[in-house]
Parts: sequence; structure tokens; C-alpha cells
Amino acid sequence: MSEADQETEDPPQITSSGEGKQREVVVPLRLYKTVTVFSTLFAILSVVGGFILVDVATERASAPASEIDIPIAILGIGLILAGTVVYAFSTRFRTAEMGKSKDDGDEPSDNG
Repeated sequence: MSEADQETEDPPQITSSGEGKQREVVVPLRLYKTVTVFSTLFAILSVVGGFILVDVATERASAPASEIDIPIAILGIGLILAGTVVYAFSTRFRTAEMGKSKDDGDEPSDNG
């Protein structure tokens, strides 16, 4: 990316929608694509890895409760939660071309 391209891109803007429950971050398209790709990749790998660790800790759900490896099970659940949080956070990003959220109260919904 050249210096001229960097100067023409607007910095990220944080906007509140509706009652301020959800904040959206407006970013350039290139950054949006990067965030979406890598956050989705991390979320998928984290959730799958978490389920694998839980499976290992419980010996394919066949181990009695006294034989479950608690630290590995907690690590697996932590990975699942981390993937969920990363994915949920990444959904707050949008580009200026995406338009405004339907939750905005300042514009009526006239699309049926």
C-alpha cells in the first residue's frame, strides 16, 4: 500500500447504534477483510481445538468422573470461550460501504 493510499483512508470510527448497546467500528475495506478472515480462522481453530481437548480429557466421554483430566478439560472450555469471544467481537466491524445498521433509530425502515 502506497503512502498516498494510506493518507486517503479514513481512520476507524466508533459509532453507537440504537440505545448504545452495541458499538460498531467503521474501518476501511482492506482492514475489514483482514479482521474477518483472521478472526474467523482463529475462532474456528480455537473452538475445534477446545472440543478436541475436552474429548481427550474425558477419553471420548467414556471416562468416569474420577478419571477426567480437569486441567485439560478447563483449557478446552477456555479455548471454546476464547473463539466465541473473538468471533463475537469481530462482528462489530463494518465498512462505510455497508451502510447503516437497521437498529439505528434515526432512519425509518422502508424495505418491507
